[in-house]
Amino acid sequence: MGIFGTPRMVDPTSALPGRATAVLPSPAPHAVLGSSLTGPWPSSSAVIYLAMGCFWGAEELYWRLPGVISTSAGYMGGFTPNPTYEETCTGRTGHAESIQVVYDPEELSTYDVLKAFWENHDPTQGYRQGNDMGSQYRSAIYYTTGEQRVLIDRTRAAYADVIAARGYPAITTDVEPAEGRSYYLAEDYHQQYLYKNPNGYRCHANTGLALPALTA
Repeated sequence: MGIFGTPRMVDPTSALPGRATAVLPSPAPHAVLGSSLTGPWPSSSAVIYLAMGCFWGAEELYWRLPGVISTSAGYMGGFTPNPTYEETCTGRTGHAESIQVVYDPEELSTYDVLKAFWENHDPTQGYRQGNDMGSQYRSAIYYTTGEQRVLIDRTRAAYADVIAARGYPAITTDVEPAEGRSYYLAEDYHQQYLYKNPNGYRCHANTGLALPALTA
């Protein structure tokens, strides 16, 4: 935590050491979709990593979308190798609670993937999402293709205009390439958590502020 309890990013030299082995070395198939959490997936599929607060509700949001092949819950964007949930919750790993989304671009466009992202959390809160505070709850996108990066920039700019018109502050979402960063699967009980626990904690809902359609 920062001064007066304000969350901040841990310094890499102060991050927890982690471990050499994965906390989920042999993930079961997706409890809803039946697909592999680690692949292989069809060669035409695309992958993107999204952080939008607690990963339970974020993952549920995406596995419900037609065209999604697989989703999983994990940790990304930090410094600690193979972190546990308990370690990530301390804020001392630098990771954000993240989800991996594997989708078929012919059935679900990257625009629609990003539309769901922007419209279903508050991207202006910095190291926080609702009552969940800490760098692990920050808003972030880790992209894997140039097309994704272009659409991220365009949709971010368009959504920034929408929320500014309603008096909301600037978007704080981190946008980084996935290349060079590791995505670590979370423990088994986090995978498809809200399918396994239908009455579990949800913090995601449509904000009512729509991303406008993009012009060519």
